[in-house]
Amino acid sequence: MGRTRKGRAISGFLIVDKPAGITSTAVVNKVRWAMQAQKAGHAGTLDPAATGLLAVALGEATKVLPFVTEALKAYEFTVRWGQETTTDDAEGEIARTSAARPSDAQIEAALPQFRGDIMQVPPAFSAVKVEGERAYDLARDGEVLELEARPLHVRKLDLVARPDPDHAVLEMVCGKGGYVRSIARDLGRSLGCLGHVVRLRRIWSGPFSLHGAVTWDEIEANERGEALDARLLPLETALVGLPECRCPESSLSLLRNGGAAPVFPPDGVDWGDEAWASRDGRAIAVGVYEGGTLRPTRVFAA
Repeated sequence: MGRTRKGRAISGFLIVDKPAGITSTAVVNKVRWAMQAQKAGHAGTLDPAATGLLAVALGEATKVLPFVTEALKAYEFTVRWGQETTTDDAEGEIARTSAARPSDAQIEAALPQFRGDIMQVPPAFSAVKVEGERAYDLARDGEVLELEARPLHVRKLDLVARPDPDHAVLEMVCGKGGYVRSIARDLGRSLGCLGHVVRLRRIWSGPFSLHGAVTWDEIEANERGEALDARLLPLETALVGLPECRCPESSLSLLRNGGAAPVFPPDGVDWGDEAWASRDGRAIAVGVYEGGTLRPTRVFAA
């Protein structure tokens, strides 16, 4: 006999404006406890010192987290010139210094090399796995790591403000696996002045923005009640980039049991495309479209 999962069977996304000093995991655990949810997860870890958008998925919405994780994300961050740190942010120790400071024109001229499809070496203090262990655990133990460069797509990287000669504010839109700290480090090296991140804020992620995001104080003020339910976004929000196929009544049972079934596709969907089936606006399943049918890879509870 299966074990009954404790908590409420609620589904959807709660968009949290994460404060500095709290881990992403702590935010997820707090939301799950506050809303008495059976299941919770998040799309894209933010460093403890970072702030901004964290999409927390509850219940059935955890099944569509990969679509948010794979989507583009936008960050606003401040670089401090003249110092490189062990962690590439303000949390680490200063490793090297420089008296040089770049001009606005020099920064603008250096940015194009960090746009498009680039190769990026993650920070030593990162969640990247090295022979089964997290890089940050090895770095804390004093190991000198030489991490391999990884591909990253940078859609946008712009200089947006220059508060003073020591600092620059930039905005970046990138794909999965991007490290803002690495951008700051490598940009500082390219300019010959060194640099590290002193402020980082995620401003949007895939279909989600900070508009209407819930604060930490609001979560604490509404613990163990149902007031936060009204702030949930439906799991279908994460599927906006996929073709939506209409599911006839006769296909509901088949799809919900994981079987391929006929659907009505929108214009432009091709054989082999990933798509989702809906009935009255509710997601039934996500799967692969195969010439008039959908073969489910994820099925949602009724």
